[in-house]
Amino acid sequence: MTEAALGTLRRTRAGVLDVAFHESGPADGPPVLLMHGFPYDVHAYAEVAPLLAAQGCRVVVPYLRGFGPTQFVDPATPRSGEQAALASDLLALLDALLIPRAVLAGYDWGGTAACVAATLWPERCAGLVSFNSYKVQNIAIAATPAAPENEFRYWYQWYFHGERGRAGLEQNRHALCKLLWRLWSPTWHFDEATWERSAPAFDNPDFVDVVIHSYRHRYGLVEGDPAYADLQARLAQLPHVTVPSITFDGADDGVMAPTGTADHSHYFLGPRSHRLVPGVGHNIPQEAPRVFADAVLELVPLLSQ
Repeated sequence: MTEAALGTLRRTRAGVLDVAFHESGPADGPPVLLMHGFPYDVHAYAEVAPLLAAQGCRVVVPYLRGFGPTQFVDPATPRSGEQAALASDLLALLDALLIPRAVLAGYDWGGTAACVAATLWPERCAGLVSFNSYKVQNIAIAATPAAPENEFRYWYQWYFHGERGRAGLEQNRHALCKLLWRLWSPTWHFDEATWERSAPAFDNPDFVDVVIHSYRHRYGLVEGDPAYADLQARLAQLPHVTVPSITFDGADDGVMAPTGTADHSHYFLGPRSHRLVPGVGHNIPQEAPRVFADAVLELVPLLSQ
């Protein structure tokens, strides 16, 4: 699939960002936002977006802060990667595009953005598709060790906590990101052309700062942007997801253990269907695009209610 499958590349001022996003499908169709993760980009949805557009959806696929052509408007804005910032960017994009309510879908960082937005502003979310289930970060217990068989999966996070890791990401960003693709999706045999489509997104000048801040903030190692302090305080209460949700885990996920979200049901007060997908690692929309698209389409009818 080529970039053209994602639709027209557009830009809009949305909050603190000049957001680059792809849009496809009819302008008056039910709106769907597809949010990518780290270290991925919009091309994760190159096969999902056409499936949704063909069913009449208005499909919006933005580059997150620090990725691709998306830029900060003000050089003085902190290059935060905290969860409240990602969700606020999503909300600002909905406002900029005059979308009152949408189906929000994502994985990894994009799953966090969608899940946090669904908890903070449920009136803007008709339905949620979230890989790895409940994605609000519980920073208060971030220093509590996990089981050793899960701890080793997060080596890259401990790496980013030190300045050696920052330098490594700066100097070896393509090699490091490609390694994470392989480790996190061990049964996904992507070709070089697939990698080369996404790799330029990591050359954004803010990429390293946003990534390093994200992996330090979620462990309470650095302060957040004061602009999001009130939202972070609300998120510290671990708010429930009240909208209808479909959640996934990948049976071959190399970073999140497939059983890691089994105990998340108490976070969902709205209807929720949880599914384990065999043969899928961490990048579900690119590894199983039909599965992901079908889940979004299950929730799209809710936009007319």
